[in-house]
Amino acid sequence: MTRYTLITVLLVLASFVVQQFLPALTALHHSRVLLVQLVFLCAAVTVGQPTMLLLAFVCGFLWDAQCTLGVHGGDPEIYNQPVESLRFGYSILLFGAMGFLMQGIQPLFKQGKWYFSALLSGIAILLYLAAEYLIITFARGGFTFAKATALQMAYTSLLTMLFSPLIFWMLFGIASICAHSINPEAAKKRRRHF
Repeated sequence: MTRYTLITVLLVLASFVVQQFLPALTALHHSRVLLVQLVFLCAAVTVGQPTMLLLAFVCGFLWDAQCTLGVHGGDPEIYNQPVESLRFGYSILLFGAMGFLMQGIQPLFKQGKWYFSALLSGIAILLYLAAEYLIITFARGGFTFAKATALQMAYTSLLTMLFSPLIFWMLFGIASICAHSINPEAAKKRRRHF
């Protein structure tokens, strides 16, 4: 395991801690920045497929672990109504699907066109939220899609995407410190010009 991979895993773990302190923006339909998903998406385009799958497993496992209260939604003395919840592990599959989406644009990223990855991160977040919402409504047995839900998904995707340049800046810095090339073709072009 290279130093870059190890630091990327630690960055993902740190994003879980910071995510706990990020508030929902009530003025924008309770949207929020999904830092864990953003760090995963930005890291997924900078690493190989095995490392991306490792990150998807770690993110999905921890995301489900923090969202699960236990059997029937918590203590049966307090919560006497069973909660329709999703099975543990569904997030691993959603993170994996987002990771493969980002891996598909990796050739452009390796050419130094990171801004395509930044735009795709917003689209991937929107698809993640839509898939999660569809799975939840399927588990509950009914489908309702309100305008407020659509706006919350759109604003969350947009807010999260706006922070992607900061995450890419951090990943480029980490790669530089670790002497790891995350876009080798862009580095070759720069060397030819000098």
